[in-house]
Amino acid sequence: MRIIKPQSREFEKLVNRASFMQKQRVRSSVEKRIHDVRTGGDEAVLKYTRRFDGVKLSARQMRVSEAEKSAAFQDMSPEFVATLKKIIANISQFYTTQDRKFRKAPGGRDGVFLGEKTDPLNRVGVYVPAGTAPLVSCVYMSVLPARIAGVQDIVLATPPDKDGHVNPHILVIADLLKVNEIYKIGGAQAIAALAFGTKTIRRVDKIVGPGNLYVTEAKRQVFGFVDIDMLAGPTELVVIANRYCNAQYVLADLAAQAEHAGGLAILITPSKSLAKQARHALAVKDDGYIVLVKNLDEAVEVSNQIAPEHLEILTNNPRKFIKKIRNTGAVFLGPYSPVALGDYYAGPSHVLPTAGSARFFSGLCTKDFLRSTHIISYSKKALEDSRPHIEKLCQIEGLSKHFESVKKRFE
Repeated sequence: MRIIKPQSREFEKLVNRASFMQKQRVRSSVEKRIHDVRTGGDEAVLKYTRRFDGVKLSARQMRVSEAEKSAAFQDMSPEFVATLKKIIANISQFYTTQDRKFRKAPGGRDGVFLGEKTDPLNRVGVYVPAGTAPLVSCVYMSVLPARIAGVQDIVLATPPDKDGHVNPHILVIADLLKVNEIYKIGGAQAIAALAFGTKTIRRVDKIVGPGNLYVTEAKRQVFGFVDIDMLAGPTELVVIANRYCNAQYVLADLAAQAEHAGGLAILITPSKSLAKQARHALAVKDDGYIVLVKNLDEAVEVSNQIAPEHLEILTNNPRKFIKKIRNTGAVFLGPYSPVALGDYYAGPSHVLPTAGSARFFSGLCTKDFLRSTHIISYSKKALEDSRPHIEKLCQIEGLSKHFESVKKRFE
């Protein structure tokens, strides 16, 4: 880990780290795959599955069968299923508190009714990575907010192993959550298939879930044809700590973050002794920074500039900083709230913004799976009162027929 200061050029690069998504080679490769899937459908998806996943499937074999789901349960221990049910309860309890109601605008004028109704999306695609290890927690962290929002049709796509199988833990979780369809496809070609549809796979309205550079770039390119949750890069953690913290907790949490391929671990501290201890203990890790600051207030401001995916505050009375924290995907307060708790068990989804996008993206929630419809209803008298104001704006914009549509109602 490198020790840097907030005024340094290296810190500036850290704040602007989203350039990882600017690679022309990745962009061109993804563009070709999307074009091929749009024009070639199943055949193109299967071609890329052979090339990148090393497995030959037929169109019929792309979809996980009921027999494969049943077989997955045979190898699962009762303890795992019990743990999973507890996690599902935690997440469900957190998200069922999020409101999904019809709203009427308060204080309406005479003859005017304004409101908004929300409806769940029809069909959502969830992408679950399975590269070096299957990310089974991504299933429930993505599916449950959608299901609780009221989405009826949820589709899951995940790369197959060399034998053409999906990890049984993924199948068990998906089946318990009543995922409607599971497909053995991965990478940019999976995103394209979900976005545009093929003969076998019907297109979805939204795609959520993390992935590698190619998956992220594919989500960027299909956005507009479908909605997406966010553009997520490698996972990252900022720890704010001072000399009064338990240093072993800090080191353990930074090491856990560095365990991810490409994971970014950052310590922000006013303590030179803690900085030296962290640099020595984690010397073998290249993807890490220690930012030396004057005090904890500056530490919070530096964290806001970095806008990390995860933020841990390991200080006395960490809650006093909540109002000052503006930019982070999730914040973990106190010595007994490590990121691993949020990754797997606590309740809020671990699908969070990275690479500084916490400045404008939020963690996945039920609202991401809802769309709103504005409702406008005026009486004749209310429209007449509005008539001169509409006429003025129509004159300015040069759209005379817009005003004619109003005037016609009073002839």
